[in-house]
Amino acid sequence: EVQLVESGGGLVQAGGSLRLACAASGFPFDDYAIGWFRQAPGGERVGISCTLRSDSKPYYAAGTGGRFLMSRDRAINTVYLQMNNLKPEDTAVYYCAAERIESGCLRAFEYDNWGQGTQVTVSS
Repeated sequence: EVQLVESGGGLVQAGGSLRLACAASGFPFDDYAIGWFRQAPGGERVGISCTLRSDSKPYYAAGTGGRFLMSRDRAINTVYLQMNNLKPEDTAVYYCAAERIESGCLRAFEYDNWGQGTQVTVSS
């Protein structure tokens, strides 16, 4: 059974940083695409960053402006999203997702396996 558990969210002031973690289990970690997504109140779930495999370079959505950095730690099957210079518009629930796909890893509809999400709130 695929399990994804996010952590690291919280309340931060604008300009601050947070590092989210996604602990993964129940699937071959190196062979699955893993993505970070976020969903603001009333909005759609949108992709932020993803990698197709553990040894793949991350893709980033337009608009992240170099503020977000995704990494995968194969030793402990955990994925991270380092978020810097946070802005109030970054406020959302952040999710990680995993799926065996070959492309399009920033598209939410490609994934069937999701974590429960972690809330990030950025105050101005």
